[in-house]
Amino acid sequence: MTQLAGRPEATPTPAATAEDSRLNLPQSTALVMGSIIGVGIFSLPYAIASYGPISLVAMGLATVGAVSLALLFAVLSRRIPAAGGPYAYARAGFGNGFGFSQAWLYWITAWAGNAAIVVGWVYYVQQFLNKGGSTIGSIGIALVGLWIPAAINLSGVRNMGLFQLWSTVLKFVPLALMATLGLFFIKAGNFTPWNTSGDSSLAAIGGAMAICLFSYLGVETAAVAAGKVRDPERNVAKSTIYGTLASAAVYLLSLVAVFGILPAAVLSQDNHQASYAAAANEIAGGSWLGYIVAIAVIISGLGALNGWTMICAEMPLAAAKDGLFPESFGSLSSRGVPTFGIISSTALASVAVVISYLGASGATVFTTLVLMTGITSAIPYAASALAQLKWRVTDQRKGHTPRFALDVGVAVVALLMSLAFVWYSRNSGENWYVVWGPFLMAGGAAVLGVPVYLSQRSWMTEPAPVPDYK
Repeated sequence: MTQLAGRPEATPTPAATAEDSRLNLPQSTALVMGSIIGVGIFSLPYAIASYGPISLVAMGLATVGAVSLALLFAVLSRRIPAAGGPYAYARAGFGNGFGFSQAWLYWITAWAGNAAIVVGWVYYVQQFLNKGGSTIGSIGIALVGLWIPAAINLSGVRNMGLFQLWSTVLKFVPLALMATLGLFFIKAGNFTPWNTSGDSSLAAIGGAMAICLFSYLGVETAAVAAGKVRDPERNVAKSTIYGTLASAAVYLLSLVAVFGILPAAVLSQDNHQASYAAAANEIAGGSWLGYIVAIAVIISGLGALNGWTMICAEMPLAAAKDGLFPESFGSLSSRGVPTFGIISSTALASVAVVISYLGASGATVFTTLVLMTGITSAIPYAASALAQLKWRVTDQRKGHTPRFALDVGVAVVALLMSLAFVWYSRNSGENWYVVWGPFLMAGGAAVLGVPVYLSQRSWMTEPAPVPDYK
């Protein structure tokens, strides 16, 4: 062994090596931002254009809900800094049965959300490839977009974290462009008519808000991946709040710019599915700036898929360790990653993409998957809020009352917003199966969890006591 100044050279201990492979604060913040800022925001103007500029109000309300959820998860993660996020809180608060249901729903959110992300991602890739938009070509591009991030995740946490950090930096290019330069190209006339949905203002705001929620999915990702974050009691809360606030700022400003640059009637056209690229072309008076934006969005989408692929495996991993999910989800590879969870989740997302593309147009695919994931994520969000309310009432009885009013207020807002997202997660259309498609898909996927729960009941461990408030 080599020596330095008469002392043996230190060799990393297994614990130190494991700690070094975890996500630091910038990387966990990038995980939150990278999961929030995926492709949803870049496809959002096209998805909500049918409601008109009134959608900006919906985005503002969705932002309030997202910030409330971020504050909720920041507090909960200090109390229970365990992997699993909403699943861990639901299980600790209400037992294994309820915990399993939330884990199953959130797992659906993760892999179905990846399917929705990659559909929106295809819009921008097709600025360069498959410009005719053939169905087979779109499916092929989507499958490539799903499996590249899976390969990155399978290579290890360190590679996943580095890719997430740099893709998050690059994805800020189109958002920063719209949130700054784009504001100077706004035309006031583009904000009229204000409501083009044909429904009341309340109904239009509610319908658009349900779609806007998808753009904020990810506020909880640091809490879900707490087992992969260094010093989770501190860094999970910080990264959750920092990542959500930064995302909200560029979201609101850039969305105002896009609706101000192009009228809603234009944004709703099929050739403007890549909304931010179309707005950039309007600014530049040509196609070159739109291509640059499209490249940045493609990188952004891969970053979001990279982060969500990790989450697809982390939730089942946490549940498997508690005996709620099959043992195969809990095994780790030599690189320390849950291989089965990554591959199975990516395979399910691939199946969802293929079935959806073969059955409907890209716009319907994207909107239905978005609304479905809104339902399956909002229910675990509501469960987390209920757990927080239960624990804070218990705290008050014990005399632990610091920040009681703030915590309860945040939890109530998060609960109400989550319930509203579920209520408004309906498609527009004349056919009942299209309107209620998101609920039918979410319900069908949830029912598939029943035999899994029944087979795992004898293996489930009891939840640990809930720690005192911090």
